[in-house]
Amino acid sequence: MIHSFLLIGQSNMAGRGFKDEVEKIRNPHIKVLRNGRWQNMYVPVNPDRPFSGICLAESFADAYAKEHNVDVGLIPCADGGTSLDQWQVGGLLFSNALYQAELASRTSTIAGVLWHQGETDCQDHLYADYEEKCSVILDAFREKLNLYDVPFLVGGLGDYLVNRIEDPYLGRNYQHVNEALKRMAKKDEMMGFVSAEGLLSNPDYLHFSAVALREFGLRYYEKFKELERIDKVFEEKAEADAAVRSAMELL
Repeated sequence: MIHSFLLIGQSNMAGRGFKDEVEKIRNPHIKVLRNGRWQNMYVPVNPDRPFSGICLAESFADAYAKEHNVDVGLIPCADGGTSLDQWQVGGLLFSNALYQAELASRTSTIAGVLWHQGETDCQDHLYADYEEKCSVILDAFREKLNLYDVPFLVGGLGDYLVNRIEDPYLGRNYQHVNEALKRMAKKDEMMGFVSAEGLLSNPDYLHFSAVALREFGLRYYEKFKELERIDKVFEEKAEADAAVRSAMELL
């Protein structure tokens, strides 16, 4: 059984790392959902834009596959520049991600959700509502996909945003978004906040560099391992899958 992960958020989840800055990950156990089917991973994993590149999910999946000795499936649904309002429940982005996850669940076990979003919501009139809006969205994914027993990982915004002179609101407000993400994780035992402290950006001071994304993905995986009940969850899912197969054989 493939263990799959839903990738949602905006450009820093989709990935804007330059391909020539890091060594390519060559792991045949990493798959990507394309047209409802699992394909061997290739870059960009999340081709939301012509300039998509390295993403954090690559190193996350590589570490996961090696430690668990399973195939890992990535479900890419992130979209650059999108706000929480565009991710609202019932909207196009939410519905697409929900549909892709439902397709993936036919041939895999969804083992977690990886979220990185917030730069767009750093605007002065938006950041104060971040915690409330984001909680509604992630809670809806959990409910509709019945993912109460798997980790939801939320990544922090980069400190380099203070240098983004084109968008001064980023430097003023990104820490407010980070604090909102931390509060969300503190309230939920199956949610983890992943710090971006010390990670560097591309020259645009908006997107994590490829090197930083490799590190960020490993941080996501370390946070994943910290969350409780992981072994129990997969043990229960394996037993449930076996029971379903046995029932089908009797038909």
